[in-house]
Amino acid sequence: MKRALITGITGQDGSYLAELLLEKGYKVYGTMRRKGIVDYGNVCHIVNQIQLIYADLTDLSSLIHAVKISQPDEVYNLAAQSFVGISWEQPIATADINAVGVMNLLEAIRLVKPDAHFYQAATSEMFGKVQQMPQTEQTPFYPRSPYGVSKLFGFWITKNYRESFEMFACSGILFNHESERRGKEFVTRKITDAAARISHGLQDCLELGNLDARRDWGHAQDYVQAMWLFLQNEQPKDYVVASNKTRTVREFAEIAFDCAGIPLVWEGEGIHETGKDRRDNRTLVRVNPAYFRPAEVEVLCGDPSKAEKELGWKRQISFEQLVERMVKNDMELVKKEVKAGYR
Repeated sequence: MKRALITGITGQDGSYLAELLLEKGYKVYGTMRRKGIVDYGNVCHIVNQIQLIYADLTDLSSLIHAVKISQPDEVYNLAAQSFVGISWEQPIATADINAVGVMNLLEAIRLVKPDAHFYQAATSEMFGKVQQMPQTEQTPFYPRSPYGVSKLFGFWITKNYRESFEMFACSGILFNHESERRGKEFVTRKITDAAARISHGLQDCLELGNLDARRDWGHAQDYVQAMWLFLQNEQPKDYVVASNKTRTVREFAEIAFDCAGIPLVWEGEGIHETGKDRRDNRTLVRVNPAYFRPAEVEVLCGDPSKAEKELGWKRQISFEQLVERMVKNDMELVKKEVKAGYR
């Protein structure tokens, strides 16, 4: 039986990956930080099928302990400070977790289980101010946030350990991947939650930042399948995982509201643009400049052809299906709130 260690197992990607590995017959270990109140996050339904270990990316000794206990064949580093907006408010913490934390984990593996296969969750935000369209494994990086910069360190230190110590260590340059399990601080889930709440009369309006920002969106279930394929490869290589299609935040919102039974029509331009209910002209979406980033990333679009050709990876869930699934999930959650008498 193969053994896998997943950092960040309680998050969106970690939970989907844990499910996938359990289906494949793995013994699954996961790390979580010790808190005053135990929070199993997205793995509540499988907590009895996995073994959780208290560890923190900023604490090398705890990572050594986790690797000793799990003795993993595969390690997936999915733990991170993953919210771009917060990285400007907490740049040092972001660097400690996303940059130094990766090095700590690699060092723990090198010292305890150097033959383990290691996957590092990199990000399209490393491309930032894009230098070519679409972005490939050869595209130069130009990060535009402390988050992007911290992830770039994680990418390069992974490559460095691979080349310096002959470790099987690779990075997945994953473009935006969302799901029903995404936190509400992320714009996609913020939109689908608002669409559901507005449709039930529990919210009046949704405020967003840059409606013109274009992203390459997929579903997390497809993307964790790619993570697993990375570590089954004969040689450690870095790959872009994406859809090669891009949509604006405005388009995401329009489809989400439509799934909630609300047809939107857009009026105005720039910070004065609004999304109105086509039926009664109520303003349901407005722009709030406070949500603009200090340094905007206008467009991200990845070319996954290398991963498709060499790993056999293929996306199964379309963009429209992604949005529909997220809205349907939030509609059900809001219905439960209403039934329970919450507002």
